[in-house]
Amino acid sequence: MRKIAVIGAGQAGLLAAHALHQNGYEVSLYSDKTADDFLTKTRPTGTAARFHMSLEFERELGLEHWGDVAPRGEGVHLHFCRKKGNVFLTLLGRLDDYYLAIDVRLQSATWMRELTERGCRVEIENITIDRLEEIAAENDLSIVAAGRGEIQQLFPRDEARSTYDRSQRFLAMVCVHGIPMNFDYAPYYRPVKFNFFAPHGECFWVPWYSMNAQQSWSLVFEAKDDGPFDRFRDVKSGQQALDRAREVVKDMTPWDYEWLKDAELCDENSWLVGSFLPQVRQVVGTLPSGRNVIALGDTAHSLDPIGGQGANNGNKMTRNLVECVLEREDQPFDADWMRGTFDRFWERHRYIDMFNNTLLEPLTDAGKIILVAQYGSTAEAGNDSPQQKIADAFVSNFNDPIELTEAFHDSDKARQVVKEAFGSSFWPVLRGGLGIAKAQLLQMLGRPGGHPGT
Repeated sequence: MRKIAVIGAGQAGLLAAHALHQNGYEVSLYSDKTADDFLTKTRPTGTAARFHMSLEFERELGLEHWGDVAPRGEGVHLHFCRKKGNVFLTLLGRLDDYYLAIDVRLQSATWMRELTERGCRVEIENITIDRLEEIAAENDLSIVAAGRGEIQQLFPRDEARSTYDRSQRFLAMVCVHGIPMNFDYAPYYRPVKFNFFAPHGECFWVPWYSMNAQQSWSLVFEAKDDGPFDRFRDVKSGQQALDRAREVVKDMTPWDYEWLKDAELCDENSWLVGSFLPQVRQVVGTLPSGRNVIALGDTAHSLDPIGGQGANNGNKMTRNLVECVLEREDQPFDADWMRGTFDRFWERHRYIDMFNNTLLEPLTDAGKIILVAQYGSTAEAGNDSPQQKIADAFVSNFNDPIELTEAFHDSDKARQVVKEAFGSSFWPVLRGGLGIAKAQLLQMLGRPGGHPGT
């Protein structure tokens, strides 16, 4: 039996350990936290929303335990604003299948315990480079899914695949409960609520299931430097993060203030602030001895949370790695094989990175065609209008970014998307533009713009 070590008990590492064990490998998992530590001492590392493709992998492994109790996200509701106090347009789109965002602390604790129950070896220790040398010598393959830290430095930046050389946003997350699980302005479905402010940053609210079994919301703020969202750098506690969140919402997205004002923290650790560099790393790590280890998940590819792609990326990367391990049979897991596994993942899923970066950048001309043409979408049941079809296609892209991402960078492809929905690519954009112009005029006159879902 071939022996495989997995370093790290986050989502990708635990999925890999379970999948490989179920396929007959002798698996050892190394974590710097116990299951109880995840529940009592740690903060969630992100919202970790997963769409249908990613959830299907968890279901295949028997690890999706919360679909009947967690709040199901059914789509996206977007306010797009060119400046404070002015809503330029809205988009309301539905998914074919719901997404889930489960507190990663609950998830890691549960999956670790199940891994032990299924007969895997689980070791609790901090893994240094020297210790990794010992582990690599004892195993046929060592997988590093340990997030950030000393070990990550084994994996150099992949310059050809990385877009940015600095962090793009200052981030804040605070997870809350005690408020409605729907919005008055869209009571017929439960979306992730996006608020985009072109010059300043973004904020979004994601239905979330807390480790205390609360149907909750994860509030995420993405601030461009020195803008009106950039108010979280001095936050030192969860309560302070929530107070600052209320302040920002009241100022920037007042349509959500009444909904949020009575929110309570899920627990004292359910918040984060900070920043990091989104980048791709070379997946082969070479130890001082010359032995090689392979990176997985955020260790290999870190993404800004703006597109909700981080956990999905990790699941898809893990599925690909497990498939490559099975196909390898008795051949060595050498450096060329390691690079080849990531190359295969990247060939199919590079659109994840492209889509996520698209959302970080100013809206492209092609993107404007799509968003203007869908104007009028409502996400109401039974709405099968062309506008709704385009809005739904945009939302489906979060599940599999191969579907629409290129159309946001190619005006001919964007027009083709519109034409397939309407039968024409000119009049729908003109009609949507006239509706947006009317709403702008109404707002200039001090009246509501009348956008759908407002």
